[in-house]
Amino acid sequence: MTVIDTAAAPDSAFARALSSGDLHDVEVAFTDHQGHMCGKRIPGPRMGGGAQIAFCSAALAWDYKGDVWDGTSITGPDSGYPDAFLRPDPSAFRWLPWRPGAGHVISDVVDHHGDLLPQAPRTVLRRAIERIAALGYSVRMGVEIEMYLLGTDNQPLSTGVHCYSLQKANDLEPAASDILLGLGDFVRLEGGNVEYGPGQWEVNLAHDEALAAADQGVRLKYGVREMARRAGVKATFMAKPFNKFSGSSMHLHVSLWKDGQPAFAPENGSENPFMLQALGGLIRHLPGIALYGSPTVNSYKRFELDSFAPVNVSWGGDNRTVSIRSLVESASAARIELRTPAADANPYWAAAGMLTAIAAGIEDGDDPGKRGEGYLYGVGDKLPTTLGDAVLAARADTRITELLGQAAVDDLLLLSEKEWQAFTTQVSAWDIDRYLGAI
Repeated sequence: MTVIDTAAAPDSAFARALSSGDLHDVEVAFTDHQGHMCGKRIPGPRMGGGAQIAFCSAALAWDYKGDVWDGTSITGPDSGYPDAFLRPDPSAFRWLPWRPGAGHVISDVVDHHGDLLPQAPRTVLRRAIERIAALGYSVRMGVEIEMYLLGTDNQPLSTGVHCYSLQKANDLEPAASDILLGLGDFVRLEGGNVEYGPGQWEVNLAHDEALAAADQGVRLKYGVREMARRAGVKATFMAKPFNKFSGSSMHLHVSLWKDGQPAFAPENGSENPFMLQALGGLIRHLPGIALYGSPTVNSYKRFELDSFAPVNVSWGGDNRTVSIRSLVESASAARIELRTPAADANPYWAAAGMLTAIAAGIEDGDDPGKRGEGYLYGVGDKLPTTLGDAVLAARADTRITELLGQAAVDDLLLLSEKEWQAFTTQVSAWDIDRYLGAI
């Protein structure tokens, strides 16, 4: 077994944990395109002073069921499914709250030369962040993710809908506390509340630098599922698990900063010209980035009129009938909230899509048009309504592809097309009920 060189960050918490001898077991982790936490468990004494951890690159060519598809740029039968490698990011080390003496470190995926692999989701986000950095700005991001807590029968743990209800929150006890408070320092929670569906919960994660914020989103989904399992219940981040109940979102709050000052600071109580360019990029490219925040067939069943989920390309102020909220109440809190991503998204891909659209808007001097006011459902161009439509829109947006990286986008589009094909060729219970006796 190969071992990992941690000498690059000798003063990191990761290096100190290894040197102390208290770290007995390390999860060296990365995500596949679907956002599933993957990796290897390595004994602590085996970490240090050597090469990176190898894994089969087929992990970046499989779908939600783990079926590997030919035709991606990174791997396949013609290349013999070669290795890729994990390089732990010491800043992304956390102790596991559910296994004493065990840690978890999110890793970058690199090639045989030690270079970041362009097709890996975390690399795609790094590329987007670097594009904005080249313009002179840093990115801070906050992530809100919704989920349903279910019993062993796959039904919600509570009944009735009463958003923000502390009484309904109590209905979810003790599981909710076991899950969320039990995560400890694995993620930094700002808070949580009951959402607009029975057994639905929203978690607000502390804002951070963009890469760290996306890491938090990945860790949250991983940690919640495991803590739920240990509490004897289930947690699902499926975008629309129930008919007639609210879908689950992943809202992204983004601000840009320059020399420690907020670049989105309002002027005369409204958006400054720089922020308008960022908003303009999002408006222009919103259909083209839909896939990166809504990656499954089920994602698009969340988009319904009057559902608190967007259906059109629109922006406004403090207004939840739009796709993009512009929040400019104060300089330090000025930010853009993207409301289109679903809870089933990979946070790296969702954030990368948003940031590339912002970068394009700044570089191209885009104009978002007039800020929308009032009830805006049905106002503006429609968002993609199916995964198939989103694939077409992503393929057509060559500007975003350029910024995200051609190889990464092509691989994701291939997997998304296979997902859509699997759905459209499947005869469902709905088909049978609808047509068998009527035709």
